[in-house]
Amino acid sequence: MGPLIPEQDYERLEDCDPDRDCDNNQDSPLPGEDQEPLLHVPEGLRGSWHHIQNLDSFFTMLYNYHQRNGFACMFLEDVFQLGQFVFIVTFTTFLLRCVDYDVLFANRPVNHTQPGAPGFHQTPRIFHNKVTLSDAILPAAQCAQRVRSSSFLIFLLLLASGFWLFRLLRSLCNLLNYWDIRTFYREALYIPPEDVSKVPWAEIQSRLLALQRGGGLCVLPRPLTELDVHHRILRYPNYLVALANKGLLPARCPLPWGGSATFLSQGLALNLDLLFFRGPISLFRGSWALPNTYKRNCQRRALATRLRRTLLLLALANLALCPLVLAWQGLHAFFSYAELLRREPGALGMRRWSRLARLQLRHFNELPHELRARLARAYRPAARYLQVAAPPAPLLALLARHTGFFAGALLAVLLVLTVYDEDVLAVGHVLTTVTGLGVALTVARCFIPEEELLGRSPKSLLQAALAHMHYLPEEPGPISETNTYHKMSQLLQYKAVSLLEELLSPVLTPLALLFWFRPRALEFIDFFRHFTVDVAGVGDVCSFALMDVKRHGHPQWLSAGQTEASVSQRAEDGKTELSLMRFSLAHPRWRPPGHSSRFLEQLRGRVQQDAALWAATPVRSPPTPGQGPSFLNDSTTSSPETLLASLLLLPFLPSRELSPVAPCPAAATASLLASISGSTSQAGHDQSCVSPGGPGVRNPALLSELASAEMSLHAIYLHELHQQQQQEQWGETSATPLPRIWPSPQRPLTPEDETLIWHSDGTSSSSSSPRQQWGPTGASNLPLGGWQEEGKVQKEPELSPSSG
Repeated sequence: MGPLIPEQDYERLEDCDPDRDCDNNQDSPLPGEDQEPLLHVPEGLRGSWHHIQNLDSFFTMLYNYHQRNGFACMFLEDVFQLGQFVFIVTFTTFLLRCVDYDVLFANRPVNHTQPGAPGFHQTPRIFHNKVTLSDAILPAAQCAQRVRSSSFLIFLLLLASGFWLFRLLRSLCNLLNYWDIRTFYREALYIPPEDVSKVPWAEIQSRLLALQRGGGLCVLPRPLTELDVHHRILRYPNYLVALANKGLLPARCPLPWGGSATFLSQGLALNLDLLFFRGPISLFRGSWALPNTYKRNCQRRALATRLRRTLLLLALANLALCPLVLAWQGLHAFFSYAELLRREPGALGMRRWSRLARLQLRHFNELPHELRARLARAYRPAARYLQVAAPPAPLLALLARHTGFFAGALLAVLLVLTVYDEDVLAVGHVLTTVTGLGVALTVARCFIPEEELLGRSPKSLLQAALAHMHYLPEEPGPISETNTYHKMSQLLQYKAVSLLEELLSPVLTPLALLFWFRPRALEFIDFFRHFTVDVAGVGDVCSFALMDVKRHGHPQWLSAGQTEASVSQRAEDGKTELSLMRFSLAHPRWRPPGHSSRFLEQLRGRVQQDAALWAATPVRSPPTPGQGPSFLNDSTTSSPETLLASLLLLPFLPSRELSPVAPCPAAATASLLASISGSTSQAGHDQSCVSPGGPGVRNPALLSELASAEMSLHAIYLHELHQQQQQEQWGETSATPLPRIWPSPQRPLTPEDETLIWHSDGTSSSSSSPRQQWGPTGASNLPLGGWQEEGKVQKEPELSPSSG
């Protein structure tokens, strides 16, 4: 067994481009660069924003200020959050101590007396009327006395008050800092507060870089690039994405009936942030640099012991706070979802992207708003795939249809009676019956298949989701539609499952810290030591975030011959290649490093080669790049779905049966890629892409949609090439022909023709990966110094000179 950790230690990079001359004085580190790189402002500029010195905080606040729509929205949001906390605590205390439930539930009668007429002596008359809310609410003095009589309640109120004061002080400090950011937007970027939400982030980033190039900002030791900005905003999230890619996240628990359950709640994510990045006992401690002790191989076991002790203390703290957090989670969920469930009982039966999906499907250096937009486009086809891939059994659908009929009939009668006379609700258990019938009707409808999805191919919907997801969940071993469905259902969870996970988070989080993270303390220490590099002017970043194909490319994702990465250094699922492609399309002015540039050139050459191969076949070819698709002149085009649909629906079907020596289906996608790539270049010079704001001002919206559609096709293309390579490796090319997106019209369309088939990574010994051994079954068998592969012997990496 040999180490899956690479043999090199932590290192310093003077520049992201390994081919550039590092002897240039501009790129060389300056004296004192071990300190935090500062933000300097020339003497001629004035304003409170020039006092900001922490660039990580500065760029993060710039981004958050834009995403939260300016200072006014941020101020109101903080006020409402503080007010919501006060309301929940106060209202819960009121319900516990200030309501007489015997009167409210009519267990004790309420006597409303009316005195007799003046001058007459008579017994007061007693009226038995309906119970009102004022009858059930205790007087203020009696309520206060009942509150003071409970010492435990007083203790909880004091804790809540202390926590509220802490949140208030933190909000005030943040608002003061964001007031400086507001000034910076107005005075340096020339964006007034009312226009913040109208300007896209790409434009703000462009103005920021232009300001730095013009001398408005002086960031040492070299000019800023788009990648530098993303590294500072996403320094910590990139580590989490890499941890998920390498299988250390999320926490997994084997199930008795087979398979495993994943767990990654908001509470666990907060604990990981405190453990690794921002806590007082974390690795980074909120800084831009990893301490030198974590960069030395000789101290790895001592640091792992310290991390195990920290995890134990953190788990015990979570257990101690579990009752309080569990009560708060329950109250917040009740106040948030009770009315929604009464109005829409099926709301929890809808799906939403899980926190696991936001890690596994996220590119390196992808900002949160970009990820949200991409997953929003992938939601509809992914949800429809889950509906079609597991259709209900005919017998179950028949039972559900008739159960829904009877439940709906009874519910309709009760609702009509309630509208006629509201006293019907006073009859015992009528309201409970109405609620139960509504829930039963909603559950029954879930098992009735939708008519519009009947006959749809799951594979075609899966490929439509892939166009925006860019990644497909893969399992080692043979292809299984059941495994694919199970993985997709973990990524796109039911809201009820997600809510239950958050409610149980106070109980499950300490268990995950004890039984998943604590035994793997050494693996986490090794991960941060080997996959951390120091980029001059930026600080310590995750080496995967450099998107260096030579360092972290995977030979099965078109980087064969260019990557020098060992098995442990490779990013799984083509994460390096797809992240590099997405970032280069989203930032066309960014110049990738040498090896990454050569990979992009090779990819474009492969696209042109496959497009020419497809055009040489006896089929109708797509428009040439010089012509360009007609949607470029359509002003109504406003979404990437429309652009992608316009491409995929073009009549490129073959005119006759394809020859037996037809090119692979990736060539068809390459033909579309060549067309849209040429159209994207043409859009930069086309008058239809010029915004009406002024001459020469390009319309960023249309260019962004074109780049999104091009990235969707690149994702499909790379997955098709990866699938073809896997099939050739397994010897399945002749036995299982690759599906074609554009089949011959001489035969009917079949599901195999509509999409690619998922293939798993590492079914052969030559393609094993660390993530296979860190999976639910393999991870438990690894020793603390794991990261091993078969056929080699574990060996301690030697300390390199650079690690000190």
